[in-house]
Amino acid sequence: MKRNVAFIGVFLALALVCSYVESLIPFYFGIPGMKLGLTNIVIIIMLYCMGTKEAYLISVLRVLLAGFLFGNMFSILYSLAGAMLSLSIMTLLKKSSLCKIITVSTIGGICHNVGQLIVAALVVENYNIFYYLPFLLIAGFITGLVIGIAAQETILRVKRFF
Repeated sequence: MKRNVAFIGVFLALALVCSYVESLIPFYFGIPGMKLGLTNIVIIIMLYCMGTKEAYLISVLRVLLAGFLFGNMFSILYSLAGAMLSLSIMTLLKKSSLCKIITVSTIGGICHNVGQLIVAALVVENYNIFYYLPFLLIAGFITGLVIGIAAQETILRVKRFF
């Protein structure tokens, strides 16, 4: 039990560091709110190495803490919606043995953007915002793929510690 608590603390700190580093990277392609998703490496590692409950815990705590430290209430709202939809879908895909880590991450990246877009449409009460959807699907696919490859390689190297 103490070991799990220590791992959760370390992974939460790592997730916050990834959030901070990502906030420093000038990554803008004309789409508001688009990010690399570096923190998802930590979440995927948690999902595959520790478990679903731990991944949800780290995800929620990271969104709240990063939002208070580096963002605002809207960033927390958007990020939480994207993170919960993404993690829920990734959890379901992980349970089916058909999907590999890279596929789970890629679909998770897409779902994260869809979750944020749904909340944005509800907040601004304008559904024209869905014109961003094709761009966000492509961005989610690319970043999810890159994050999936990084997470898979990391899991291969650290799995023995779990």
